[in-house]
Amino acid sequence: MSVLDKRGADPRRPLPAKSPEGSPDATAGGTKTAPERARSGRRGLPLILNAVSVALGIAIWWALASAGFKLPTPPEVVSRAGTLIGDGTLGADALASLTRVLIGFALGTAVAVPVGFLMGWYGILRGLIEPWIQFFRTIPPLAIIPLAVVVMGIDETPKIFVIFLAAFLACVISTFQGVVNVDRTLIDAARVLGAGDATIFARVVVPASTPFILVGMRVGLGSAWATLVAAELIAAQQGLGYRMQNAQLYYDLPTIFVGLISIGILGLLMDRVLLLAERGLTGWQERR
Repeated sequence: MSVLDKRGADPRRPLPAKSPEGSPDATAGGTKTAPERARSGRRGLPLILNAVSVALGIAIWWALASAGFKLPTPPEVVSRAGTLIGDGTLGADALASLTRVLIGFALGTAVAVPVGFLMGWYGILRGLIEPWIQFFRTIPPLAIIPLAVVVMGIDETPKIFVIFLAAFLACVISTFQGVVNVDRTLIDAARVLGAGDATIFARVVVPASTPFILVGMRVGLGSAWATLVAAELIAAQQGLGYRMQNAQLYYDLPTIFVGLISIGILGLLMDRVLLLAERGLTGWQERR
């Protein structure tokens, strides 16, 4: 008998614990361990809490409407939504608003990310650009609407521009903060290993800044939707904001609620997409 055989046959050595199925490793047969079951339960808990929260919100809304507040009841809103969906009005308005938000948000993010990187990486550019960024941050994008109308006319350009501005200002600051907050130890370690500026930027700065960028994109997305209703004041003929403002003239509360709920649902779905992208791109980051 070889040394390995003798070692394996040593009666003093404890045998591996067997699972109830008789195999040494219970997970080999697909059985989940206690920690895995706990994690699965924790993943399902937020969905249950979300459902409970939505149900409570609808119940409170219904109770307030029944108590005499000037609110439409949920059945009235559902009925009006069915009418607007049936005649194609809601679909056309949602598509028009979604198109404006997507174009403005995409352009704002596409400009904000490189500008934020340049501000954070080069001190000279930071000194030149940052005062203007901070200046325009104090001016609400809605205050730019009169100027945008005079300069750009009343077509789609001014609407998209004010949405672009809202998304840009929210995202550029987050990107800038992400770059300047990169751990200096990581950069020094990369230089010691012989990495140049381009390699450090691509392999250290960009990954470390990604969580900040994605948070800035989520904030910018909220700002874009918040600016939409005012942007559609500019001679719009379609859009959720336009429909809500038109309904206000006739005290059509169910239509206003349909517009509010539609904007909330579309914004929530887009935010969930960004959240999924954040989890995929920052899987290395520890989460609670």
